[in-house]
Amino acid sequence: MNSWERFAFRLFGTLAGKKRDKYAALRSDLVTARMKVPFEVYLSTAYLSALFAGAVASVVLGIITFIFNIPSMIKYQGAVPEFMLFISEYSLIIGTIIAIVISFAVVGGITFVIFLVYPSVVAGNRRRNIDATLPYAINYITAMSTAGIPPAEIFRQLGNSPMYGESAVEARFVAMEIDLFGRDLLDALRLISATTPSLRMKEFLQGAMGCISAGSSLTEYFRTKAEQYSLENRQSQKLFLDTLGLISESYVTAMVAGPLFLIILQSIMSILSKSSQPIFLYIIIYMMIPFGSLMFVILISSMTPEG
Repeated sequence: MNSWERFAFRLFGTLAGKKRDKYAALRSDLVTARMKVPFEVYLSTAYLSALFAGAVASVVLGIITFIFNIPSMIKYQGAVPEFMLFISEYSLIIGTIIAIVISFAVVGGITFVIFLVYPSVVAGNRRRNIDATLPYAINYITAMSTAGIPPAEIFRQLGNSPMYGESAVEARFVAMEIDLFGRDLLDALRLISATTPSLRMKEFLQGAMGCISAGSSLTEYFRTKAEQYSLENRQSQKLFLDTLGLISESYVTAMVAGPLFLIILQSIMSILSKSSQPIFLYIIIYMMIPFGSLMFVILISSMTPEG
């Protein structure tokens, strides 16, 4: 823990400990994300960070509201109740207080939600990385198993191979359960299979547990799984390329041909109407095209498999 986390735990550790049942999903996400932070410490840090961010935002926005007298910029035309006329004399103070309260609630709430969501995002990234690297990791352990290396040593060696990404991290945790906590291989595999974010890895570990329990050949199991996952990888890559081709055609239609047609049409209409400020044309050029292109980039980035 760093000093910020220790300070947060001293302030909110007792409160966070009472929230274990309420934030069961967060506890699960912290485990599957392999974040080396206890639940109580993480939730305490979320509380303190949300309060700090909300306080900073409320002070900054309150100062801006007061200095620039933002409430006086709000004009209302029409009849108002008498009490509104009375409090209008204190509009600067009231407006500053409202700005402070709203900014504290909004910024603090957003910060807290980010802390709650962040472990699930990390777990999702780990899942994609495991699914992408697992076929190559299984090929590696198949070669070691064929050479007669014991299963526990196989996972230990895989954990020491950083080229296999998060698959190696899961193997490292299997080895840690055996070496550090004294569990046997079956218990270690059972524990890691229950906490891994990847369904592929879970299936693989559970199959390995079944082979060990039944006394079957692990080498043949590893070889079968390597062929299966390699085939699935080729199929998923082919599907991704087909989808990428469809997205590229959609991009050309929506972000190249479409806006070009609209720009030409709007330019002709502006000339005919003698408009000096073609608002719709500005919207197409400065909003529709950049934000549309950004959305396509985000879409492709989220779909691209790791590896």
